[in-house]
Amino acid sequence: MRAFIRQLGTGALLLLGGCTMIPAYHRPAAPVAATWPGETASHTDPGVAGFDDWRTFYRDPVLQTLIATALSNNRDLEIAQHQVEASSAQFDIENAALFPTLNGTAGANVQKMNSRIWSLSQGNGPFYMRQYAVGFGVSAYEIDLWGRIRSASHASFDRYVADALGRESMRLSIIASVSTAMLNWVANNQALLVTRNVLDNRRHTYDLVQQTANIGSGTQLDVAEAESALRDAETNLQIYTRQREQAMNQLELLVGTPLDAATRAALERKSSLEGIAPFPDVPEGLPSDMIARRPDILSAEQTLRAANDDIGAARAEFFPKIQITAANGTASNNITRLFQSGMGAWNVAPQITLPLFDAGRLTAQLHQAKARKKEEIARYEKTVQTAFREVADALAGRGTYLEQLRAQVALVEASSRQYRLALARFKGGYDPYLDTLVAQRTLYAAQLGAITTRLQQISNAVTLYKTLGGGWSETVAPRRSPITDHLL
Repeated sequence: MRAFIRQLGTGALLLLGGCTMIPAYHRPAAPVAATWPGETASHTDPGVAGFDDWRTFYRDPVLQTLIATALSNNRDLEIAQHQVEASSAQFDIENAALFPTLNGTAGANVQKMNSRIWSLSQGNGPFYMRQYAVGFGVSAYEIDLWGRIRSASHASFDRYVADALGRESMRLSIIASVSTAMLNWVANNQALLVTRNVLDNRRHTYDLVQQTANIGSGTQLDVAEAESALRDAETNLQIYTRQREQAMNQLELLVGTPLDAATRAALERKSSLEGIAPFPDVPEGLPSDMIARRPDILSAEQTLRAANDDIGAARAEFFPKIQITAANGTASNNITRLFQSGMGAWNVAPQITLPLFDAGRLTAQLHQAKARKKEEIARYEKTVQTAFREVADALAGRGTYLEQLRAQVALVEASSRQYRLALARFKGGYDPYLDTLVAQRTLYAAQLGAITTRLQQISNAVTLYKTLGGGWSETVAPRRSPITDHLL
């Protein structure tokens, strides 16, 4: 029995070393320029530029706490993890077909026969035929001479890796989304504080205009204009209050759990975007092929590899299939003698199947596999092009947002001086209230514009870091090595 197992296993491993019909894989050329628009390539180390550990880029303590909590509790990331586990199990299923399945069996067969039909000398009474057997065997094991099973195993493994890389891509997206959600909350909180201050000023101005109208120095038109400005600020107060609460809801959804008291208190202390620890600058002159490190691009390439493997499996279908069914054990018509010497029994039943006519089914399957590969090539190229555009957009915003913010801050300073002068002249009775109202509205709009521009500038830095593939170390090896790695 041991010799039978050893011979069967040795034969299976020898046959597993057969060829495969998977076409040679060549990575498609990236359909993008060698450098980013408006930049020249340099020898910047991609590892340094990418800040592989996200904590080296997101330095704010509150933001780090939120991101770490999201990576532990976010449901989308949990779903992606379970999808990876399912893909891993599917690979094990496909890989297991490379080896024979050994089953232990035990059975009994008892038949009641008429002795007269079989011309037996036992009279006309019934005759019982008994058969007992114990053993083990292999059922319909396919010898993978042409690599059909190994091609399917290759494809399953590549899809598993693609799913694992997809999880990493989602991880980067969640990190960036949490950062963006926190920035939005802080921006709305800052806008709310500015609006409250404007509201207080407009209430004071409204009272002042009413007083001037009562003593005859002003008009009811001035009062109506002051009231209009006051109601406008009250409206904006509710808008920013709502938007701040919605930003908190979005943040808690991404984090995956309600914020604890300490984290919420620390976040409440963020009264302006200037209070967030600044992000380090991404070096200039990065080569465009750096985006090849992005997990979504690597995932698309693994899916392309799987489609290439499917062609090998489709080709192997044209060749004969050899299956073996074998058993070894003991058999007897008396259960008491089942394990006595001389009761051994075995059988081997090889079978070969050669496709002769299938109405073009196998040819269509091969054409389908080739078409799917072309589809995945186009999808891979589209992924690269999209990544290139995302990085190019972020690079274009890096300088322009900074200059726009400087201009916006200067506008706030100029509008503030204009408002102070207009208010002083109104109080002195030199100008009508309309000039003060215009200056006040200009200042308020400039302040909100500065908040929006700073939010865009910081968010663009987050986007640039994400689109360059920063935040992961390209060490996706999330499972044990199967026993057939040396064959794959």
